[in-house]
Order: sequence, then C-alpha cells, then structure tokens
Amino acid sequence: MLREFSAGGVVVRRLRGRFVLAAIRPGGKPTGVWALPKGLVGPGEKPEETALREVAEETGIEARSLGKLGDVRYVYSRGGERIFKVVSFYLLRYRRGRLGDLPPALAFEVAEARWLPLDEAPRLLAYKGERDMAERALARVSAGAYDPGSAAAL
Repeated sequence: MLREFSAGGVVVRRLRGRFVLAAIRPGGKPTGVWALPKGLVGPGEKPEETALREVAEETGIEARSLGKLGDVRYVYSRGGERIFKVVSFYLLRYRRGRLGDLPPALAFEVAEARWLPLDEAPRLLAYKGERDMAERALARVSAGAYDPGSAAAL
C-alpha cells in the first residue's frame, strides 16, 4: 500500500471578541463544505513547514505555529490503488494577512475562505478528523495553553 504524508493548520485568532478559525471550501466542492487548509509535505520539508506554507497558499494569511495538535489517518483509493494517508495538524496563531487574498496561480484550489467561530467549527467542518482537530484547538485555547501574553494577541 502506498503512503502519503500531508500537513495542515488550524489557524486561530480573536475577532470581535470571539475566537475563530480559518476554513476553506476546496475548489469543486459544494457550498457549505468547509475544510482545514492542508497539503502534501514537499521533498525536504518538515510537516510544520508544510502546514505554514499550505495555510499561506490556501488562505492568504501568515501564521505562527503553537505546536502539533495531532494526526489524522485514513485509507483512500486513487486509480484503483489503496493509499494510506497521514495528515499532521498544527495549532497556528494568525499573524497577518487578509483571509481569501490568494495568489492568482493558486486561487483555483480554493473556492472560498472564511473565518468560522471556533466553538462551532467541530460541527461545521465536513470531515471527522478535521472536526476532531478543531475540538483539540478549542480545548487548547479554552485552557489558555499559550506562552505568556500570547492569548491576548489572538
């Protein structure tokens, strides 16, 4: 069985007094199908670097890693071949940029980008593994598991 490794991010920030996360509607998916930004780990790239790169490419924003949230594992088929996939997710803090301001060469990958309320994300995201990562992010934010002074900066 082939193996594939990807990484993605749960980008969190405080907006109008409420924690939100950056979600995307991948190109070709119907309205209301929300996912987390993610992509294949490039040659020589560390998963955490991939997560930051994919977030920038798919949302238009820059973020800083606050550490790994966990892995999602599943098997899927492509061209009749079964593939075991591992996606490593990282909790990321928004730094700068405008959500949805995508480079033209990459805009085809994402139909829409939106801030979703963090406390609602576990039910709004389309995929179970990603809903689990949103729950982990919510638990970390609720527990204040940030370096001193950083929670206020979200």
